[in-house]
Amino acid sequence: MRDLYEILGVSRDVSGSDLKKAYHRLAKQHHPDVNPGDKAAEEKFKEAANAYQVLSNDEQRARYDRFGEEGLRGGGGPGAGGFSSVDDIFSAFGDMFGDFFGGRQGGQGRRQARGADVRVDLQLSFPEAVWGVTKDVKVEKDVPCDTCKGSGAKPGTQPETCSGCNGRGQVVHSQGFFMVQSVCPRCRGEGRTVKEPCPECNGRRVQAETTVLSVTVPSGVDDGQTLRLAGKGEVAPGAGGAAGHLYVVLHVVGDERFQRDGEDILTDMPISFVKAALGGEVEIHTLDDNCDGTAMIEVKAGTQPGDHVVRRGAGIPRIGKSGRGDQVVRWKVEIPKKLTSRQTELLRELSAELGEDVKTGKRGLFGRIKK
Repeated sequence: MRDLYEILGVSRDVSGSDLKKAYHRLAKQHHPDVNPGDKAAEEKFKEAANAYQVLSNDEQRARYDRFGEEGLRGGGGPGAGGFSSVDDIFSAFGDMFGDFFGGRQGGQGRRQARGADVRVDLQLSFPEAVWGVTKDVKVEKDVPCDTCKGSGAKPGTQPETCSGCNGRGQVVHSQGFFMVQSVCPRCRGEGRTVKEPCPECNGRRVQAETTVLSVTVPSGVDDGQTLRLAGKGEVAPGAGGAAGHLYVVLHVVGDERFQRDGEDILTDMPISFVKAALGGEVEIHTLDDNCDGTAMIEVKAGTQPGDHVVRRGAGIPRIGKSGRGDQVVRWKVEIPKKLTSRQTELLRELSAELGEDVKTGKRGLFGRIKK
């Protein structure tokens, strides 16, 4: 086991206030809300809590200073149990986290649960994704029960103070030298129990409801991106807890005229080989006028297949920023598959002028064999 002072990064003569500051700093750094899904950070969070639990108690600290880890043997301290879950840590030291993680704690030291998050999918046309839109979405979620008004108790009755924890939401049990707090198993940390459940929600306090919300989609969103509407998810299972969030996953229908690359768009524009050789003007599609705009751009003489023109600031609007990306127009030079006799004659004259050796049109032995 690592030295407890080393875990907290303090010296052995550290004062109680500096010890608390050191733990506060580590707890904030490795807090589960800051590092969601990070098991390594969670272990460091628990390790720091176990160390602080010992050193913040004068009697336990003196025993540890004198006997080291052996002084904690059989006492449920670090290396022999300690905190087994993050919930136990919040129960024991909850008041230390409220100042930098609002809503995580509250009400007689109980940890307040947050309501469940809700996901909905929203399909957008390409113009809607480019220029933004406001659309209504149907959301199915749990809301407070109308019959019991979210109490979970039968009308005419009230939830009772939990007899297992006396309303604290926590129970204290001894582990050798330690007094460990954990969530009350009877009321699950709420501090209240329901003797006569509501017949409508069966004590769940919530009921399913379908609501319609107006969602404003900003300009420039892309396929697969997600909008978060804070507090629009399901209600918290206990009184006073924060509601969950609503996540709107966007699905954008593509447009064959435009290929998107971040904030830029690519437009492939076919031109004849004559225009590529001599130059001219071509009308192209643009994102203006709700993606139905057009613009005339120049084709330079001698344009080669794959050459392109960049229209600065004619691409996708930047989300949360000013300006737009670019539109890249790539020339696709088309070669005719069939020619009139006059066109063939003119091209032969051109080939002669250029000194090109081209097919004469006479068929050889194998060309005359009927297939």
